[in-house]
Amino acid sequence: MFSRYFIDRPIFAFVISIVIVLAGLAAMRALPVAQYPEIAPPVVQVTASYPGAAAEVLEQTVAAPIENAITGVEGMMYMASTSTSAGTTTIEVTFEIGTDADQAAVDVNNRVKQVEARLPEETRRQGVVVQKGSSSFLQVHAFYSPDDSRSALWTSNYVTLNILDRIKRIPGTTNVQIFGAKDYAMRIWLRPDLMSQLGVTVDEITTAIREQNSQYALVT
Repeated sequence: MFSRYFIDRPIFAFVISIVIVLAGLAAMRALPVAQYPEIAPPVVQVTASYPGAAAEVLEQTVAAPIENAITGVEGMMYMASTSTSAGTTTIEVTFEIGTDADQAAVDVNNRVKQVEARLPEETRRQGVVVQKGSSSFLQVHAFYSPDDSRSALWTSNYVTLNILDRIKRIPGTTNVQIFGAKDYAMRIWLRPDLMSQLGVTVDEITTAIREQNSQYALVT
């Protein structure tokens, strides 16, 4: 009976349908949007540097103490560490799904602080970085010089100085990583025979270089 009313009056039915569609489009912006549940476990990344150390030395003196301290932190499922010959070790701690990533980072940082005094002096000077990470990549960008007028070292340094921090400030960004990053550095080779004649040790040379490696503000 009720449906018959609209069958006999198709124009009225069309008008009602159009009004309902327009009302739905107008209310779409105010309706709550359902989100998918978390399917990727949160990850906290610990990065430490020991310049000049081999991968084996880095694993024994830096990675092992940090791993022992982190083991047993609340909500942790597992962790994986990587030590490279470039003097950098990275430990990724994976937590259970639903764990607050901010609180997990605080808990890991507190554990790292407990063993920081046992780490090598160079590692403490460089600092141990604890930050939220991600188990998957959102985007990958490639930077290069189309006319080959810039080297890979120049391009990497340009991205580090001008682009890296801007991407990190984007809301929702957890971590930004440069693959194959190259930094300007100076490598110094020592002559043991001449050092023996002069009575100079490696620590004294290191101290002299550190004293001269200073930045001063420009006064105009």
